[in-house]
Amino acid sequence: MNPVENNTSVVPPPHIRALGDWTLHEYAVCTSTNLVAAQLPAWTAVRSDTQTKGRGRFDRSWVSDEGGLWLSAVLPIRPKSAAWAFLPVAIGYAVCQTLESLGAQDLRLRWPNDVLVGRRKLAGLLLDQFSPDLVVAGIGINVFNNPENRDDSLAGQTTRLTELIAPAPGLTELAAHILRAVRTVSGQLESHGPEFLVNSVNALWHAPRRVRLDLDGTVVEGEFVGVDARGRLELRQPGEPPRYFEPHQVRCLRETP
Repeated sequence: MNPVENNTSVVPPPHIRALGDWTLHEYAVCTSTNLVAAQLPAWTAVRSDTQTKGRGRFDRSWVSDEGGLWLSAVLPIRPKSAAWAFLPVAIGYAVCQTLESLGAQDLRLRWPNDVLVGRRKLAGLLLDQFSPDLVVAGIGINVFNNPENRDDSLAGQTTRLTELIAPAPGLTELAAHILRAVRTVSGQLESHGPEFLVNSVNALWHAPRRVRLDLDGTVVEGEFVGVDARGRLELRQPGEPPRYFEPHQVRCLRETP
């Protein structure tokens, strides 16, 4: 989770529509959907055709070219609850459930915030907390776009929904599907707790996997076997007790052969 940030950039008024339990604000362009959503109440979402300052974890830049789904959803939270700690991986589960229901196959999660097909990235997540009782869940999905055209380093690293299902849904339609799943999963967390979802979430990691963790300069290697009910990564090494890591402790996770 990131600290409060102020969005002082002026953007044109959005087109506002109701999508089930959600109110969706749609822009042609904005700085960051998460930063725009920071000003909005719970059960409101923001979608933009493009972002000029798309953000990833640790304020890394995020290519947000036209044709992708750049969506942020505002959710109510209880910060000290078990559901709050598990929410980041639960949102990833909701995204995978949605895309699988539309026909995508072979999806997997990469802890803590990526959706992959094989080793190619399809989607990423960023959760920001801008006020004590609200969280903004940012969801970026490659749909029709070509991020490698904006960043040569992404060549061979990404995939798009249109390569997985045909025809891929329009962006507003896809947003409606995603928001419905996010609402369902957040309700399940509140009503039943993380234990209700943890086995389903862990199945999406396709674990165990050998990984290398960058703990802001300190490197740790081991076998990733899943997450616990607090959303912590569980790392195992032969002859040693399991170790657990919070998302904010891990600057980078790389899967190794």
